[in-house]
Amino acid sequence: MNKPGRIRVITLGLIQDGDRIFVSEGYDPVKQETFYRALGGGVDFGETSLDALKREFHEELQAELTNITYLGCVENLFIYDGKPGHEVIQVYRCDFAEPKFYQLESLTFYEGDRSHQALWVKSDRFKTKELKLVPEAFLEYL
Repeated sequence: MNKPGRIRVITLGLIQDGDRIFVSEGYDPVKQETFYRALGGGVDFGETSLDALKREFHEELQAELTNITYLGCVENLFIYDGKPGHEVIQVYRCDFAEPKFYQLESLTFYEGDRSHQALWVKSDRFKTKELKLVPEAFLEYL
């Protein structure tokens, strides 16, 4: 998570399949709110955002990506768990190389010792604000 007063550079992969988007589910205990975000993670020093995207998907899901296209940069200022955060996000559109990922309803993956749920969600549920996609600027890419 973010260190106070630090800007975190992350990379996220937008994977769509028809009217579905592949996202991870998160929960803010202070706001008591569930939210969803595309998968990815932090860019390490000396690593490109593209290399970080591939590494994160491999580490978290043992998944390879294909058809990777750069979409743009999103700056995200937010409050999570009662603490301010600031991210600069490199956004890519991509596909899973292996068809098996498109057959899954959901899967559990781990970041350190914390488990997370990744799942396919109809993108209309975010567009109508039924579900919360973060950062909100990500809606422009759907």
